[in-house]
Amino acid sequence: QVQLEESGGGSVQSGGSLRLSCAASGRTMTSAWFRQSPGKEREFVAAVTWVGGGPSTYYSDSVKGRFTISQADTKKPTFLQMASLKPEDTALYHCAAATYWGTSSSVYDADLYHGWGKGTQVTVSS
Repeated sequence: QVQLEESGGGSVQSGGSLRLSCAASGRTMTSAWFRQSPGKEREFVAAVTWVGGGPSTYYSDSVKGRFTISQADTKKPTFLQMASLKPEDTALYHCAAATYWGTSSSVYDADLYHGWGKGTQVTVSS
């Protein structure tokens, strides 16, 4: 099972930016970020999966155009660049990974992933 560790969380004002990092203990064919706020269900944020030798990225509608997920290759860390942050982005952000590639529908499903980090807190104030 792949081990994951997140970093880069913090507190920013609305409109600010943060960059989250996720380091994995091994190769990851699919990496994703999920987030969870108190009293709310876990929410998919973004994913990158390697199919046919190149990365494919996916985003939730709530972050599309503001967040960018990136990974140089399957053995490198995964990053989540977050811009134009809003108070509703406040949450504990978890990195998740799988050692197999995902499809355009399965990447949104938490059950695809067998490795999870403990999370890094992002707080956005208005």
